[in-house]
Amino acid sequence: MRPFLRSYAGYWDSGLSPYEVRVVPTGRAVVVVNLAEPFAQVRRIGAPGTGSGRIGSMVVGLEDSPTLCAHHGGQEAIRLELTPLGAYRLFALPMGELAQHVVELHHVLGPGAELLVERLAATRDWAERFDLLDGVLLDRLARGPDPAPEVAHAYHLLARTAGTIPVARLSSEVGWSKGYLIRRFTEQIGLTPKTYGRVLRFDRAVRMLARGDVTLAETSAVCGFYDQAHLNREFRALADTTPGRMLSARRVEGALTLQGRTPR
Repeated sequence: MRPFLRSYAGYWDSGLSPYEVRVVPTGRAVVVVNLAEPFAQVRRIGAPGTGSGRIGSMVVGLEDSPTLCAHHGGQEAIRLELTPLGAYRLFALPMGELAQHVVELHHVLGPGAELLVERLAATRDWAERFDLLDGVLLDRLARGPDPAPEVAHAYHLLARTAGTIPVARLSSEVGWSKGYLIRRFTEQIGLTPKTYGRVLRFDRAVRMLARGDVTLAETSAVCGFYDQAHLNREFRALADTTPGRMLSARRVEGALTLQGRTPR
């Protein structure tokens, strides 16, 4: 599973106080297997509608805008972050259908997902939980569709350059027309190459600034932004906040991850 997963962890929150967390785009799809209280609401900022309402185990497709997740407290879950190619293989669906959406897990993995969640919730040992979920994931990944080699190559080029390679060069590298590359890439990754590159640049900037040893100007230059003003505009567009406010909020929120799993 190592090529398909970026993180794989179980966590719990023993507190009963409601909380709300802002989730920003990372260029990865997310699966949350909820083993206790459901989320009260999951809502994309700026999107029409009021959000999901109560939602338990869920799949979050690739996004280019932030999401607010509200919970009443007492959460227990397993959270997976998948590469876009891993998500395409695991879900066996056009990833464009999941982009910008949050859906219940059973809508993607089928009716067996509800039984899986019940079995995981009934298993109290974390190692046994991970082993059980490993078996399901490995079986689906083994049977999942392979992405087009050209799409995989374009994805790896974007990932390797943290989103700074132009789309015209991508199309030249893979030997497809620009329009055909955009269509196939969006189908199997979930976002257009240009939008995915934008998310990757933003994610790199977030990770650099989180280290606390670089300035906004240095981050802008390294991550491919025109200047610091451009960086600030991208944070407004993709996170609905400023770099300083987002990093300050993350420092006080803390982390709930308690049990990690290294993908095989």
